[in-house]
Amino acid sequence: MSAPEILQFLTAVDCYPNVSVVYRILLTVPVTVASAERSFSKLKLLKNCLRSTMLQDRLNGLAMCCIEKDVLDKIDLDTLINDFASRNGPIF
Repeated sequence: MSAPEILQFLTAVDCYPNVSVVYRILLTVPVTVASAERSFSKLKLLKNCLRSTMLQDRLNGLAMCCIEKDVLDKIDLDTLINDFASRNGPIF
């Protein structure tokens, strides 16, 4: 039996109502824990000798880039560079 089938069976039998509540909690816990664990594992990758010289804002920005890598991969870098260059004046 799959997990949803077991849950349907437990709610249909209704002889132990607390068991169905516990089973629902058990099924939802891994979903919420996995995203937090991914964020912390990304932060561990960022922690190195350079971390002590970084400000908190930069560390937060790098963490967001690592955590939201799928969104970052969709950004066209040429457009971003041209937009940044057009906003800033000449370097010299």
